[in-house]
Amino acid sequence: MKKTLVSALTIALVVGAASTTFAAANPFSDVPADHWAYDAVAQLAADGVIEGYGDSTFKGDKNITRYEMAQMVAKAMAKSTSGADKALVDKLAAEFADELNNLGVRVANLERNADVVKWTGEARFTVSRYGAADTTVQDSRKNELLLRLEPTAEINSNWKVKARLDTALKIDADDENQVTLKRIWAQGNYDNLQVRLGKFASYDNDTVFDKENTGVDVTFGKDVKGTIGYARLNKANAKSALGSTAYSDVAANHFYVGAAYAKDKLNLGLSYHDLKGENKRGADKKAHIWVAKAGYKFLPTLNAKAFYSKNTENIAQDQAAGIELNYKGAKAENQGSFGAWVAYRHIGKGAVVNSTWDVTRAGEKDFEIGANYTLFKNVVLTGRYGLGKTIDGDHKTHNAFGRVEFFF
Repeated sequence: MKKTLVSALTIALVVGAASTTFAAANPFSDVPADHWAYDAVAQLAADGVIEGYGDSTFKGDKNITRYEMAQMVAKAMAKSTSGADKALVDKLAAEFADELNNLGVRVANLERNADVVKWTGEARFTVSRYGAADTTVQDSRKNELLLRLEPTAEINSNWKVKARLDTALKIDADDENQVTLKRIWAQGNYDNLQVRLGKFASYDNDTVFDKENTGVDVTFGKDVKGTIGYARLNKANAKSALGSTAYSDVAANHFYVGAAYAKDKLNLGLSYHDLKGENKRGADKKAHIWVAKAGYKFLPTLNAKAFYSKNTENIAQDQAAGIELNYKGAKAENQGSFGAWVAYRHIGKGAVVNSTWDVTRAGEKDFEIGANYTLFKNVVLTGRYGLGKTIDGDHKTHNAFGRVEFFF
């Protein structure tokens, strides 16, 4: 009896110690929602290869078991796929080989670490015209070709290294250009926690901080997410918010905190950015920018979003705001999909580091109308037109923007 009990305890201890090793083969263990397989399955679902659950949906924000994931992969393997879809199916099959074998699905001897570096990107052609009857906001034109490459290297189940490389060509000059490493950062994804280290998109890059900074930030939480970060903005990026005099061309330290809520139809955000730099004369330059954002989905095809930013430092044009109403929206993977929007924006120079809006420049306020359309799969056309005035002087502005994008 004692011998049997000792044997049972020994087996239990061995199995307990090895549980981490065998976790990947456990068909009932969860696949966390930040696992790379979710992105792969979401892409296959968009391409019509995977139907997802029985109700033909894919719940990408819900942890599912490895067994459920393997069932989806098995259905995908039964279909004839090619190109990028086949590469995704093969990679998923390698990852969930044990579960597929348990289902009776034979899997070829695939290398699990194959395709650890994934490349995406776009080639785009942009034409824009900006006109203003004011010497402080000059007329300008742009005819530009841009190639953007975005590699993602998988380090392990939690960490990835991401980058962005751009090269642009001004058509009227027809000059050669260097490839620029715009971003490179390491990103760790854990349950309700994300860490970024390196040069990455600034917080609030969807409104008034559409530039890169170099540093570290941490995001935590689920429905309510908090972010705290410390980074460095280069001279060109920091100049606007720190002042526009010739002596403010300086880099800046950038500390920021933010909170965001997103659930069902509503999303909200509030953040604070503290910028500090020293100009060429040795004087301190500061900016304290608050940003509030809100969005609401009235219907699956209709949503509205708004933002407001305020620089509490004593600086000219210290406020920016915008409101936008969107109907549908072009999806690169769905030929024939389209979207349209109307918006009003007031972009004070001192309240933005870099505005993300294509027809409203810093120092302007205007009404915008726009539309986009997926001409072919992964080929999207976008057009925008803005009519307004300069904030100082109320000089009329009329800005037009067109772009065709080829995604790959």
